[in-house]
Amino acid sequence: MKLQNKKILVTGADGFIGSHLVEELVRQGRQVRAFVLYNSFNSWGWLDSSPPEILDQLEVFAGDIRDPHGVKEAMRGCDVVLHLAALIAIPYSYHSPATYVETNITGTLNILQAARELGVERVVHTSTSEVYGTALFVPITEDHPMQGQSPYSATKIGADQLALSFHRSFDLPVAVIRPFNTYGPRQSARAVIPTIITQIAQGQRQIKLGALHPTRDFNYVDDTVQGFIAMAEADAAVGEVVNIGSNFEISIGETVQLIAEVMGQEIDLDLDQQRLRPEKSEVERLWADNRKARELLNWQPQYGGREGLKKGLTATAAWFQEPANLARYKAQLYNL
Repeated sequence: MKLQNKKILVTGADGFIGSHLVEELVRQGRQVRAFVLYNSFNSWGWLDSSPPEILDQLEVFAGDIRDPHGVKEAMRGCDVVLHLAALIAIPYSYHSPATYVETNITGTLNILQAARELGVERVVHTSTSEVYGTALFVPITEDHPMQGQSPYSATKIGADQLALSFHRSFDLPVAVIRPFNTYGPRQSARAVIPTIITQIAQGQRQIKLGALHPTRDFNYVDDTVQGFIAMAEADAAVGEVVNIGSNFEISIGETVQLIAEVMGQEIDLDLDQQRLRPEKSEVERLWADNRKARELLNWQPQYGGREGLKKGLTATAAWFQEPANLARYKAQLYNL
């Protein structure tokens, strides 16, 4: 299915990945309705920073993914839904798990019900590599068992299974995209790469971090965005789960040193106990097998391998070092 002449709803459009996805779709000439979280400030999140030529071509709907009536109204007249809206911070899921159930599971149910009733042509549901938990084998294929090691990952497992059940039960054209660790401009400082960059950029040389030994498969946001678009267009992806990952594994400790290198700084590391996950909740190892994405979507990372990661980190650090961007972050505080 081609997205040309299709009306596309993007939920979570005000967030990190969602805002990048909306901008890319508009640049491609697509008709986009951006679903943002309603608030009394009339803030559209990161879309407020989008260029005028993007905003002029954009329809914005303010609502709440937890409200089925608002979700159905937002979806009315749309052909394709790219569902990114979710609560994603793992530490905050320890603090307030009920909000994760309401947003991630009930919110996804609202999307699926409305899509079924309105006859939407394609729903791309966003999963996460966290559903796999600590790798039982590597690289991780889509057949890897799911392990809910945090309330966040448990709710995403539930949402994923709901999405697939609607395909199996009602033939709803659902595809599940499973990005590994996306990074890039605009990411929250609750994530490890922005927390390192913002501390260095604000002049700190004693960098506070949690565990350094876990490994991750990092994906620059541009690659993740292209994965979403490819998933929406690929008929073969319907009913499938597809990893979007770089197929490159690196430890947090090595990532810190790579960031320091691209920023030209010497740093020391300080273990901050509050940044450690509970022992059984820490995901020790993530490394994506991306063969399915290559075969079904004709997708491959442009920022793969160590050199690709270094290129993406350089671009990310440059964005965060812009004074207006850095001023949005409180590097001195631990962000749940």
